[in-house]
Amino acid sequence: MARVLSKLGACSRSQAEQWVREGRVSLDGRIIRDPYHPTMLDQQLVAVDGKPVRAVEHVYVMFNKPRGLIVSAADERGRATVYSALAQAGLPWLGPVGRLDKASEGLLLLSNDTTWAAGITDPVTHTDKTYHVQVAGQPDAATLQAMRVGIDDAGDTLKVRRVSVLRAGDKNAWLEVVLDEGRNRHIRRLLAALGFDVLRLIRVAIGPLALGELAKGQWRQLDVDEVRALETRGKGEKTPARN
Repeated sequence: MARVLSKLGACSRSQAEQWVREGRVSLDGRIIRDPYHPTMLDQQLVAVDGKPVRAVEHVYVMFNKPRGLIVSAADERGRATVYSALAQAGLPWLGPVGRLDKASEGLLLLSNDTTWAAGITDPVTHTDKTYHVQVAGQPDAATLQAMRVGIDDAGDTLKVRRVSVLRAGDKNAWLEVVLDEGRNRHIRRLLAALGFDVLRLIRVAIGPLALGELAKGQWRQLDVDEVRALETRGKGEKTPARN
């Protein structure tokens, strides 16, 4: 049941499970309280609060997340979320496609197409995510190689697919880091273990989709070609590695 509501684009999977447990969801007029209740959408009528739920048009959005926003529909501590920034946009419910922590910035995808989103975030597909990372200090060649080889941190293997120095100053440097899988605070934890503090972390691309000139705090819808390009990678195609 919860999976059906999510696939229809009505809400997230977790929100759907909550609605079902609260008794707000019915199937052919009968209240269902089991989120895993089998549902045949083509033969049965699903309703929330008595209102039939129909499939909504799929929407795909890219957002340039500013630092300080939480990637969550609500925060128990009352902190600002990405949804507060999108509140006046007139968009339907959209779920985040992956995450960025509060201190991180840059490209965030949101969509109500949960199948498309799952194809991008599934670890099996290895969709590249590219970041520009400012660190205190100047990582040398040995540090960059250690990032490629990886380390063990609290049972997680943390490594990068590619890393290079974009530019370096007297006290800090900017790195370009590419991940094809991601753990919680992956880059921050890896660099901390190697003795480097992260000053800024900006996601600049997901697969072939680049943040480009989209201003901080602004959003736009993806075009058909952009959606399809990410969908291709969601089915397992990897972007060729750059030397």
